[in-house]
Amino acid sequence: MFAGAIGTAFRTAVATSQSQGVRLRVRLVIGPSATALHGIRWETLRDPSDGTTLLTNENVLFSRYLGSLDWRPVGVRPRGDLRALAVVAAPSNLDEISAGRPLAPVPVETELERAREGMAGLRLVELPGAARPTAANLLAELRTGYDVVYLVCHGYLANDEPVLLLEDDDGRAAPMLGSELVDHLRSLTRTPRLVFLASCQSAGAGADRRSEDAGVLAALGPRLAETGVPAVLAMQGNVSMRTAGEFTKAFFEALDEDGLVDRATAVARSVVRERPDWWVPALFMRLKSGRLWYVPGTAPGGEKFDKWPSLVTDIVAGKCTPIVGPGISDALLGTRQEIARSWARSYRFPMAPHNRESLPQVAQYLSINQNRRFPRLELEAHLRRTLLERYGDELPPMPDDGARVPLEELLAQAWSVRHARGVTEPYSVLAELPTPIYVTTQPSRLLANALEDAGRAPEVELCRWREDGYWPESVFEREPGYRPSVQRPLVYHLLGLIDEPESLVLTEDDYFDFLIGVTRNQDLVPSVVRRALSDSALMFVGFRIDEWDFRVLYRSLMNAEGGRRRDDYTHVAVQIDPEEGTTIDAERARRYLESYFRNSHISLYWGSTESFVKELHDEWGSRR
Repeated sequence: MFAGAIGTAFRTAVATSQSQGVRLRVRLVIGPSATALHGIRWETLRDPSDGTTLLTNENVLFSRYLGSLDWRPVGVRPRGDLRALAVVAAPSNLDEISAGRPLAPVPVETELERAREGMAGLRLVELPGAARPTAANLLAELRTGYDVVYLVCHGYLANDEPVLLLEDDDGRAAPMLGSELVDHLRSLTRTPRLVFLASCQSAGAGADRRSEDAGVLAALGPRLAETGVPAVLAMQGNVSMRTAGEFTKAFFEALDEDGLVDRATAVARSVVRERPDWWVPALFMRLKSGRLWYVPGTAPGGEKFDKWPSLVTDIVAGKCTPIVGPGISDALLGTRQEIARSWARSYRFPMAPHNRESLPQVAQYLSINQNRRFPRLELEAHLRRTLLERYGDELPPMPDDGARVPLEELLAQAWSVRHARGVTEPYSVLAELPTPIYVTTQPSRLLANALEDAGRAPEVELCRWREDGYWPESVFEREPGYRPSVQRPLVYHLLGLIDEPESLVLTEDDYFDFLIGVTRNQDLVPSVVRRALSDSALMFVGFRIDEWDFRVLYRSLMNAEGGRRRDDYTHVAVQIDPEEGTTIDAERARRYLESYFRNSHISLYWGSTESFVKELHDEWGSRR
């Protein structure tokens, strides 16, 4: 394979990466129609010029790279939020199982201790422990959302189908088809980010006892990757327990350093390179960056977010204006991308797959394919279903199963449920800030509810972006002398409210009309809001910069008057949640975004909205 042009190109790539002091990623792409090629031991590739192994070098990161028809985004999770599930199945009647070989007892405590040691920095749940390792319990746990799944069980083939040997409620063997596991993972809202399929001892004794399953569980690797699991580690052949143990320990130690799955695999492989079965662990991956987690507030280049002192100073001085995006409600309601994907699937959205996550584009299709009011009514119906599914058991009794309860009332009740759980709730954190004006593109009244809960008396106002719309009475009409204050703040909804459907900016046409309207007539935005946007520090919370909400808002700000006064402030921050689906090269993306925002003095915070709000809560709480 490396004797011709491919070998020349590979050696050139190695030399170039070494001269620049960077690691070289080698991805072997095997199409779904060529599954037989996974049977080749690619990890044993050697340089034809000197016979050295190519893939035991920590600077060469190798993976079997697999595409997937699954369009769910592969979000990179914050380091402190990761959850791990360790499953060790040890049926009591292994001697009764016809697997084509003797099955040795599984040392449960040894395997669990290996998992505890390797995943010490993660929130670990164990089966057995929390429950018996049955198929039902495994699937129930997976539905709650895990980032790492460490599975130890015997495996064998039945009619060329991999079988996992789990337990039943009595601790006896309960075979589970690999295809069944794959199907269940496919139906999850969020798949595990890493599945580690370990092998069980079946023969031998002492330090060199080994598995004898011929790596049958490795056949699940490509299937799991294709169904949406970003990374799968599996044993592609018989492996000694000594090699497996040393590899596993080194892998999780390296993973704990920087979250790079392919680097951790290379490090672990180098640790066991002198062992005859060093090649057995195989990595199947569809992560572009190889990254499993990130540290919130840290840019891809390693720089820490350092603008908290100036931001808190502006908050204390009453010179900070929060601008709230739709992402602030993701934990409560799910993301706009999830809504778009659901609509695209239900209504057979015909455009390119990568457009299926754009709510304005999918809503535009529905407005034409159905009618203009349809996406607005469907949004209300979708949010109602989501709230009842997620919080129905915790909500107070209601007639008709909540079908006739106003959506804003359901939202407020669900918000109260989350608030009572003691989590750092974004709306509550913002309501603590002594700011007189909040600008929001989030279409619910939850921010006003949180302000009332904090003992303040907010006024809610809408941007009247449509000339032909019916608008409720404005607070500035009702009370011409009204001026926003800390005790009586203004919540200004830029893109509409759910309970005023005609006010919503939802489709692509709506966004164009909005942008044209506010550009032609700046008086559509009240003067007190325009002044706050031009003469205070702007704190963006809950935006993704590739979404229409932010792009339209940003262009509106840049075109508005008072741009020179904005230069006196440091504006913080657009939340960039490093996501595989939108950021292929995080470092280059960082340089591009910093250049894009340089003239507007907007500093970037790399992390999720939840991470930003948690840090804001801590920083504000420590300085006020």
